[in-house]
Amino acid sequence: MTSSWLRSFPLSSLSELELHHVEAKLVTHHGRRAVRLVEQGEPTDAIAILSGSDFEDGVIETEIAGIPRKDAPQDMRGFVGLAFRVQPDASRFECFYLRPTNGRADDQLRRNHSTQYISHPDFPWYRLREESPGVYESYTDLVPGAWTPIRVVVSGIRAHLYVNGAEQPCLVVNDLKLGKTRGQIALWIGAGTEAYFTTVIVK
Repeated sequence: MTSSWLRSFPLSSLSELELHHVEAKLVTHHGRRAVRLVEQGEPTDAIAILSGSDFEDGVIETEIAGIPRKDAPQDMRGFVGLAFRVQPDASRFECFYLRPTNGRADDQLRRNHSTQYISHPDFPWYRLREESPGVYESYTDLVPGAWTPIRVVVSGIRAHLYVNGAEQPCLVVNDLKLGKTRGQIALWIGAGTEAYFTTVIVK
């Protein structure tokens, strides 16, 4: 992928999305046109794949917002993020996501769990936390429901997550669990979440 290559997914139509265990709706959130996603049932792969996307190495940029749904259990965090290198039928993918209600929690341990890397289906958050505490999650400042710029930079088996325009990544992964592969890009949400997404730029 060369530095001059760029593609934009404006998310102006639901036809741009291939839905897996999510309901999608075009809405306005904090003054911006957006796609709103909520999960159907209790899946571990609730994603909306960007139709026609194809990604191996490069940069993915967008703004996202997440809050717990009003009917969500108390331990839900408004989980929202991006999946990449998504395999057919969403069977496998890599993912960075945020826990927005953790960012300003009055509990340092919760703050330390503000960002997360997972690899579906073999490396969910709880396995990674148990086997490698603190390695695949980190702190970053977050506000529930607020538009949050994120940037995912991927090269080979390494990936960095940048949040809120920071010059340095808040989470560094040096061993992507699917190895060096390619696939599609998707909008990702977790349990009990009401999530919002705007234009995705890939370069």
